[in-house]
Amino acid sequence: MSQKIVFMGTSNFAVPILKSLYQNGYPISAVYTQPPKKSNRGQKLNKSPIHLFSENISLDVRHPQSLKNNNEEKSFLTDLKPDIILVVSYGQIIPKNLLNIPKNGFLNVHASLLPKWRGAAPIQRSIMNLDAETGISIMKINENLDEGPVCNQYSLNVTEKMNSEELSEKLSLIASEKILDILDNIYDGKIEFKDQDHSKATYAKKIQKIEGKIDWNENAEKIIGKINGLYPYPGAFFSFNGERYKILKAEKSSTTGKPGDIASENFEVCCGEGSIKVLSIQREGKRVQQINEFLLGTQIKKGFNIA
Repeated sequence: MSQKIVFMGTSNFAVPILKSLYQNGYPISAVYTQPPKKSNRGQKLNKSPIHLFSENISLDVRHPQSLKNNNEEKSFLTDLKPDIILVVSYGQIIPKNLLNIPKNGFLNVHASLLPKWRGAAPIQRSIMNLDAETGISIMKINENLDEGPVCNQYSLNVTEKMNSEELSEKLSLIASEKILDILDNIYDGKIEFKDQDHSKATYAKKIQKIEGKIDWNENAEKIIGKINGLYPYPGAFFSFNGERYKILKAEKSSTTGKPGDIASENFEVCCGEGSIKVLSIQREGKRVQQINEFLLGTQIKKGFNIA
């Protein structure tokens, strides 16, 4: 197999896809990823999951701050003459002046059933929206965000217990299996791209930390959707006596009371409609605790209100 592939990716979501290409003998001429970032607590630079995986299997890794107006990277790619550039959760916009460099264009693995949930956070938005179904779209990149024509889509049911981390792993696994046949079909000229119905587009804007604040006036399903959708980061939270508490896992329960009431000894919290039972929680600055352990030391008791 002589085709040259350039892979552009950054997050954990992208790793199984790159791994699948590598293990099945697809030649990866170069890997692009976001540059190392300083950790929150110090000056240590942390490499992305793709960066670490690529180094481990001795692939050529490039990590420019930006591809925009970057003549060095444009020259590198032009000289390389890749057959295809595969983009998976890279985190940078591909500039228009690069799009025609690969023979078969830029191919993107996007974690939604386009045109639904274009943008940066399709997995989180899908769960927070209580979608029953989401999936993977394989599309050709054009100059507009996630608007390119699609060749294949694969759907997956979303259960109410599924969080963003679990859904991401499932979708990534699907993509890692399907991408091999798609690349083969592109090389053989057996693939057809169809334009999206732009009138049906919805947008998955980047998650902001403040979106994690729980509004106890919402119904229980919506609050659990927020808890699951924002797991593990940035997390759904409430504040009590000036401290922030992050809820990592919860399930629906059947107690009644005012929104925000702690209605039982088992940390069941009343919502605008229904209630939730908290299963896993993290007090600000502390480690994650299962609810039974947390209840042994907390000041938040039955009868308190945390709204």
